[in-house]
Amino acid sequence: MSERVKITIDGKEAWVEPETTILEAARTLGIDVPTLCHNPALEPYGACRMCTVEIVGKGWSQLVTSCNYPIRREMEVLTASDRVVRGRRMLVELLLARCPDAPLFQEMAARYGVGRPRFETQQADLCYLCGLCVRVCHERVGAKAISFVGRGVEREVATPFFKISEACIACGACEFICPTGAIKVSDITDKPIRPLPLEFDMGLRGRGNIYIPFPQAVPNVPVIDRAHCLYFQAGTCRTCEEFCPPHAIDYSQEDEFLDVDVGAVVVATGFDPFDARDKPEFGYGRYRTVISGLEFERLASASGPTQGKIKIDGKVPQDIVFVHCVGSRDKQQGGEYCSRICCMYTAKQAHLAHDKIPGSNITVFYMDVRAFGKGFEEFYDRVRAEGITYRRGNPSEIYRRGDRLVVRAEDTLLGRTVEVEADLVVLATGVQPRADAAEVASMLSLERGEDGFFQELHPELRPVDTKRRGIFLAGTVQSPKDIPDTVAQAKAAAAGVIVELSKLRRKAE
Repeated sequence: MSERVKITIDGKEAWVEPETTILEAARTLGIDVPTLCHNPALEPYGACRMCTVEIVGKGWSQLVTSCNYPIRREMEVLTASDRVVRGRRMLVELLLARCPDAPLFQEMAARYGVGRPRFETQQADLCYLCGLCVRVCHERVGAKAISFVGRGVEREVATPFFKISEACIACGACEFICPTGAIKVSDITDKPIRPLPLEFDMGLRGRGNIYIPFPQAVPNVPVIDRAHCLYFQAGTCRTCEEFCPPHAIDYSQEDEFLDVDVGAVVVATGFDPFDARDKPEFGYGRYRTVISGLEFERLASASGPTQGKIKIDGKVPQDIVFVHCVGSRDKQQGGEYCSRICCMYTAKQAHLAHDKIPGSNITVFYMDVRAFGKGFEEFYDRVRAEGITYRRGNPSEIYRRGDRLVVRAEDTLLGRTVEVEADLVVLATGVQPRADAAEVASMLSLERGEDGFFQELHPELRPVDTKRRGIFLAGTVQSPKDIPDTVAQAKAAAAGVIVELSKLRRKAE
């Protein structure tokens, strides 16, 4: 193992491995050295010169770019000497003259006390020719879809002959790495751009190719999306493998199927939410301001895409309409049963909206309010007392009038048609059996009821048992239910498993 080298940066000492760059050493000491063309996934090349520092010795000094200057001997470095700061101020003036509207350079101008640049402002641009987009496309992606063209003031980033590039694979790496937002994938290719929505947040925000599916995932470790990973699709990149500190990335891993002998099985496969697109009259999927109850839940959550602020496209809605029974108690959709949870989660969400958006006008359209649980009726009364309007009527359509939505319904208590304008409409989508319920039932030789949910042995005396000994039901696989009922049924199923395993043990003894 090679001996470590001592370096002093702004009076702070550190011992580093030989060939470590000055920039890396400065960062280990918590010293900020600005850079505009450096990215740890790419080979450093010091083009922007913003990371210039001064090496000092007895009677001499030298300016070097810290991102690619290797430490091979003991040295002293100054990152904010007069010479260094003067050089950075000059660079900021030049960059601000080229890209006066780029927030990045406006921030740097404020940092280095640059007011009005001495140089004449060119035609406003966002690209300052750092080359990160070109280099990531060449070095990591391997597509080579874009490059530098022209010289001097005519130099720019473009595709060959300024035509749509056939080499571009629409991966978005160039747009992701661009510090100023100057490059757009849609300017390079006509291939469809596929944003990756985070499923847990109902697609309200994006995710990367490596992500944790949801906070309580078991096991709670990141996974690679093979369908979009550049390595699995094109054999390139491998950036995550290089930068993973515990070296946990293993591209050779394959899915494994295990055969396990068990004494009991608990079927708890859950449910699918009703797809509101199957009710086209409500405009879900056509209007961005018509969302489902699950989407509203993520908006209202402190860990959600808006940190708990109820916003759509950056705007806070003032008039909100909630619609009950979307997909439930509907013969046309094949769901004649009540989903049980919609009334109360809508009441909760209406309460949250009232609390988070003071002065908002909230209307709830309902068929019947079924507040059957402990304390549910009292909560429903509390919500109405807050000033939330409940109208008895099933909306017939939702359409746009100007910039706003209009919910049309027949108020069955007033006996007339009403129209309520809204900035946001929330559809209380119901509970459906999972799409693979028939497959699971066939595999386990279990029965399903007319509604598609799994059939229990007896609704009162054996609510978690099935006709097959040792197989139990828990949660919404058996019927729609709320959290308290699900927990109670899960405990009952666990007790049934304990009894079954005890019998098997006694028989084995």
